[in-house]
Amino acid sequence: MNVQVAVNGYGVIGKRVADAVRDMPDMDLVGVADIATDWHVRTAAGLGIPVFAATQETRAAMRSAGVEVAGTLDELLAQADVVVDTTPKKVAATNLEVYRSAGVRAVFQGGESHATTGHSFVAQANYATALGRDTTRVVSCNTTSIVRVLGALQDAGLLARARGVLIRRATDPGQSHQRGIMNTVVPEGSIPSHQGPDARTVLPGLDVVTMAAKAAHTQTHNHFWTLQLTRPASREEVLDALRAAPRIAFIRMADGLTALNTTVELMGDLGRPRGDMWEVAVWEDVLTVEGEEAYLTYQVNNEAIVIPETIDAIRALAGTVTDGATSIALTDQVLGMRREFLPPRSRRLWPETPRTGRHPAGGVPACTICRPRAGKEDQP
Repeated sequence: MNVQVAVNGYGVIGKRVADAVRDMPDMDLVGVADIATDWHVRTAAGLGIPVFAATQETRAAMRSAGVEVAGTLDELLAQADVVVDTTPKKVAATNLEVYRSAGVRAVFQGGESHATTGHSFVAQANYATALGRDTTRVVSCNTTSIVRVLGALQDAGLLARARGVLIRRATDPGQSHQRGIMNTVVPEGSIPSHQGPDARTVLPGLDVVTMAAKAAHTQTHNHFWTLQLTRPASREEVLDALRAAPRIAFIRMADGLTALNTTVELMGDLGRPRGDMWEVAVWEDVLTVEGEEAYLTYQVNNEAIVIPETIDAIRALAGTVTDGATSIALTDQVLGMRREFLPPRSRRLWPETPRTGRHPAGGVPACTICRPRAGKEDQP
């Protein structure tokens, strides 16, 4: 039987989680709840998603705005096995007792503290420890990327310690008219920034220090890492460790992907929904290894990277898939995630295929490299 999933909060993350749940062959989206009456929930209703009112006051306001209301939050939770809370930072923690009273398992996002759930989640690192729990917290976008990349090197026995600088986007693109910074860079006021300690809630033994600053842009984050290795290693060894991990993809300056905006545009050209990039994009030709030190930089899509982790967290809490690698593989296949965004320059272009035609990246069959997101009727 499919996992019945509710989403509380239909914003930047919530709408993406809702779409991903609807794509999964082993999940059903029973509805979304919100307090808004604007275009966000009207869009959900137009997509045929049942919309529930998070409060009684909201129910009346939604109806006045012409939104068909399927019921209250309590009625939504009564239909769900797992709820994904994507409400604003600090709001979600106040919902914890509501979920417990309803007897529904809950996935929170990285805006909440580790103490809220007592468990923080990144699928490749600690899927097994989330099995059967009542709650977990998918860590923030930057922390997710840290665990993916540094965890891969740690798993390979290569990482001794890591020191990173994060250049963060100022705000989400959809909110740039409301707040943000212009013509300046704002350093965070303390070292370490919160991402390093947060990563240790998932990988307790990780020796990591982060510094961060907000810059005057709204699309994605940029990380710069100096890594102390456990021994002298070759560049290829470090690349192989990253290639062995899921949800890390490679981009190259030599392909013209020389800045954050170029990768954002590439995602749109590849037909990604909302231009989303669920992978960590590592600049392969920038990575440098000198003896026991490695230097690398990568890009993080703050709106998208936690979506596959959230899907895996649902399965872990529900206990429907007990093996983390199996859940990761299913999620990644359905979403169409990649290890390479572009074919290597030396690869001969494939002929057109009857089903999908030529891939916009240069002729690679989409069925093997970039499986398009499909409806459940198209799933194997």
